[in-house]
Amino acid sequence: MVITCDEMRHAEEAAFARGVRAEDLMEDAGRGIAEIVRQFHETPGLCVVFCGKGHNAGDALVAARHLASRGWSIDVRFAFPESTLAPLTAKKLAELPKCGPSVACHRSNVALDGLLGIGARGEPRGEIATSIEAINRLRQDEGVWVLAIDIPSGLDGSTGIPASTCVRADLTATIACVKDCLVADGATNVVGRLAVVELKELPPPESGSWSISTARALREWLPARHFDLHKGDCGRVGIIAGSPGFTGAACLCSAAALHAGAGLVTVLAKPDCAETLAASCVPEVMVKTVESYEEVHDLRFDSLAMGPGLGSRHASEIISIVEKANQPIVVDADALNVLSRDVTLLTRCSGPRLLTPHPGEMGRLFPQEARSRQRWLEDFLTEYPVSLLLKGARTLVGDAKGARFINTTGNPGMASGGMGDVLTGVCAALAPQLSEKNLLQSAVLGAWLCGRSAEYAVFRGGDSPESLSASSVIKHLGRAFEGLRAGEY
Repeated sequence: MVITCDEMRHAEEAAFARGVRAEDLMEDAGRGIAEIVRQFHETPGLCVVFCGKGHNAGDALVAARHLASRGWSIDVRFAFPESTLAPLTAKKLAELPKCGPSVACHRSNVALDGLLGIGARGEPRGEIATSIEAINRLRQDEGVWVLAIDIPSGLDGSTGIPASTCVRADLTATIACVKDCLVADGATNVVGRLAVVELKELPPPESGSWSISTARALREWLPARHFDLHKGDCGRVGIIAGSPGFTGAACLCSAAALHAGAGLVTVLAKPDCAETLAASCVPEVMVKTVESYEEVHDLRFDSLAMGPGLGSRHASEIISIVEKANQPIVVDADALNVLSRDVTLLTRCSGPRLLTPHPGEMGRLFPQEARSRQRWLEDFLTEYPVSLLLKGARTLVGDAKGARFINTTGNPGMASGGMGDVLTGVCAALAPQLSEKNLLQSAVLGAWLCGRSAEYAVFRGGDSPESLSASSVIKHLGRAFEGLRAGEY
């Protein structure tokens, strides 16, 4: 759940009243932070730990102790004299083995922001500001990967507005629950990737309408495969995509559907590009030539993906399928642009629909008008009975029944062509595999899996944010599925 910082403090106070010890919470938090570092950096290196006075620093020191036990070198830097540390934080410092900095692999270098917690307000000053600037210099000048503990130092916990001096994190490991300041529109560039360190002694309060996509919650949706499964059980997916000059979109979408577990994948192609698609799609994908896309009504598919690279020449056929097809349909790209001519069509569809717009496409469907992204999605879903995946650095997913999810995975390398085509194919492939054939669940899972696959490509596959491509995301989907089932952060 997404909660406020005040709600988090009340939850902590209630836990202490039950007899929960702050030290136990700190130990669990620090262990989780260390696990996150090791998930993204398999090879031990140098971890620079920036500490303030309070328990946020204690969490960082516990994490440093666990990393040291795994071969990491630790360099602790205090913003204040050690004599001013909170007693529990001082205890954790004393438990940290002496393991100063050494020469380490540059890409493994990590900095932990343990300066300020959720109670801090106002512009950071003095030594705290100096330490924040030092963290940001390490990130900018030396490529150090920055993990903020609970909240980036300098981010206002009540408003989600970053101070002029604020840590720019690559990942924020929020403790127990996601605080609403972390998912504010203006906070994304300082928060970075989100990960939740769950604490068994501090369960999230039952409040808030927004949930966070985590592997440990989502893996329950995707059933394990039976040994006697056959391809018909895994879903027949139809892809309506591609046009002359834009066949790559259909190739990516269909390949993604295949690698996301679909049993049979068929691209429906018009005669003007069928031959090209047959030669360029991966060999496991079938290409069927059709004179009209409306022939799909007579074909046996469990789900459809429609729109990537399709163009607008066949608008009437697109509208007919969106309105009349009984199958679940993932509607993307050019199909969304055609749909924007008459969005009210969504109120009379014959089957479930998932829309996957980027902000530009969403603006054509439903102008933002100064709304936050979360309010934008909610207002759209009060009018139209569909599922919606609003793309962005913090992808949002919801449906007309009130389900709301915020995705946590991904990296800036996904800001390149073809990523949406891959996501569309993955979502269409997942829907028939889920026990409830639920498009909302396929969207939430699809966003998490594509983002995690992109992370594998960068951290373990040799890519960088600059070199990452949609094809590389497809290549690493298998690892992402494994990570989902393993409950990775």
